[in-house]
Amino acid sequence: MDFGFTKEQTMLIASLQDMGKRENFKELAAEIDRTREIPPSLTKQYAKMGLLGMTLSSEYGGNDEESMTAILAIEELAKFSPMIAATVFESNVGAVRVIDMFGTEEQKKAILPGVCSGDFSVSVCMTEPEAGSDLTSLSTHIEDKGDHYLLNGNKCFITGGGEASHYLVYTRIGDIKGYKGIGGILVEKGMPGFTFGKQEEFMGLRGMPSCDLFFDNVKVPRENLIIKQGEFSKLMLTFDIERCGNSAMCLGVAGGALEEAKQYAMERKAFNRPICEFQDVQFTVADMAMKLDAARLLVYRAVEGAGKGLPSIYEASMGKCFANEMVKEVTDKAMQIFGGYGYSTDFPMERMLRDARAWSVAGGTLQMLRITLASMIFGRRFDQRKPE
Repeated sequence: MDFGFTKEQTMLIASLQDMGKRENFKELAAEIDRTREIPPSLTKQYAKMGLLGMTLSSEYGGNDEESMTAILAIEELAKFSPMIAATVFESNVGAVRVIDMFGTEEQKKAILPGVCSGDFSVSVCMTEPEAGSDLTSLSTHIEDKGDHYLLNGNKCFITGGGEASHYLVYTRIGDIKGYKGIGGILVEKGMPGFTFGKQEEFMGLRGMPSCDLFFDNVKVPRENLIIKQGEFSKLMLTFDIERCGNSAMCLGVAGGALEEAKQYAMERKAFNRPICEFQDVQFTVADMAMKLDAARLLVYRAVEGAGKGLPSIYEASMGKCFANEMVKEVTDKAMQIFGGYGYSTDFPMERMLRDARAWSVAGGTLQMLRITLASMIFGRRFDQRKPE
């Protein structure tokens, strides 16, 4: 499989590297972590550069780029911070892809141009207090009222909650149990009956809005239904692409940590020589680089499949699982190289370590990914529910 980059992709990577130095993204990453706010000007800057919605249809403001191009951009920006890459992530591999791939003409015209300009953002709403890994147990539901739907229920840990303009809500349609009764409906911020809980404060990813969503008899137009009853597989197809974005964040954070550790090892002296001359540091950095490259190959393989809209559950799950574990290990080793300074907030390593921990929880836990992989290896489904 050829992972050679196109001329345009190589130029994109170089331009983002230059931008990071010019705009001092290292300091911006620390500032976002302190203030928990991503500057709106950054989103507008990305829009002018064509980074927002680059994978979306050109007919609606996108660039028809391959998913690989977006993944490379996310990885490069995440070397500074996942928060700096966040809007590029959401506009290219997030819930908006569901609208681009499966939405009606009217839905696409209403949403996609706004995403590409940075005026709109679409948040995916899956998790509930009693339905996380077991998504088919969700209780949020809509009732068909003829000319509209009534939406009731609540969601938790919703990324973008409170700040996104639109929300793709995974909901039960009618009384059909299991995945066959699940669909997706678009809810706009400000609709009567749609409210938000308090903003969560997480260990890492500070600056990423997240909160509970509450739906109390929210009247949603019929034309807002994107995924109909019985089309659950379409939601999962696009979710594989989002998992590749999750993995790209891991590649970026680990890549940034490796570079910081390498530079520090060449500058820091002990016993009158740079610590990079000590064999243990050399072995540690070599191990970090090997793990990062192995993860990158798995993720790029998954993107090659998911980026074309093909079912690649196995590749996407394996790439995410390995990348999620890799980034924790690499950032931990990088902190060890920094020693006491690595634990200090004056250096980026403690932030990178905190940010690394989130990805193995978001977008599918390591345990559920392994169950998925085992199911495909054994060629049978392993039901986690207790027999009734």
